[in-house]
Amino acid sequence: MMGRVGMNRIFLLSVSLMLGVFLIAADAAFADDLRHIRLPKPQTSKGKPLMQVLAERTTSRSFSPEKLSEQELSNLLWAAFGINRPDTGKRTAPSAVNWQEIEIYVATADGLYLYDAKSNMLRQVLSEDIRALTGRQDFVKEVPVNLIYVADFSKMGNASKEDKILYSAADTGFIAENVYLYCASEGLGTVVRGSIDRQTLAKEMKLNENHNIILCQSVGYAKRMAMGEWSDMSSRP
Repeated sequence: MMGRVGMNRIFLLSVSLMLGVFLIAADAAFADDLRHIRLPKPQTSKGKPLMQVLAERTTSRSFSPEKLSEQELSNLLWAAFGINRPDTGKRTAPSAVNWQEIEIYVATADGLYLYDAKSNMLRQVLSEDIRALTGRQDFVKEVPVNLIYVADFSKMGNASKEDKILYSAADTGFIAENVYLYCASEGLGTVVRGSIDRQTLAKEMKLNENHNIILCQSVGYAKRMAMGEWSDMSSRP
């Protein structure tokens, strides 16, 4: 007959298996709750002339809470770092050694999404609204879109740590400027920001040790003054 020790082992094994099944089912249910968004095809034939856009490029720090449409998000993200050469998979912004190490997370009132340029999709990562964690300024918790630029160092091969930091920062700058120019073309406001509690934000986003938050960038409609002027036009950085 089986002894007490053997029975206890079988009982513990059974409990462990049941717990494992429960956790897997819970994870699957949670994953089903995430809402991925298939974006419409970006409109690449519209926009103002380049020299006019450069003349109108400015920074906004006062935003309307009005949401951006899925078409506007598609256009914005394609301009930022979308694929402009489908045959090679190359992008609208350059990256060192074509590492394409910068990932764009999109924080909105509906949750946190990761931009998938190849599929032209927003893949939901979190269903919570974490906009308030994307910066120390008060407006970030209400602006409709906060872009979070995250470098995945695992995509940068055998580069030294110093080179990974340098090149990922430069590549983020190219993307952020694309966003500035798109916003100038489409009448949107934007500001790129470095004042971030990166450790807290990375923990909330469930990033791993290979990911490094570089900058955040807010995008939305700039608030208008009573006379119809943009509220931030009085000062340009």
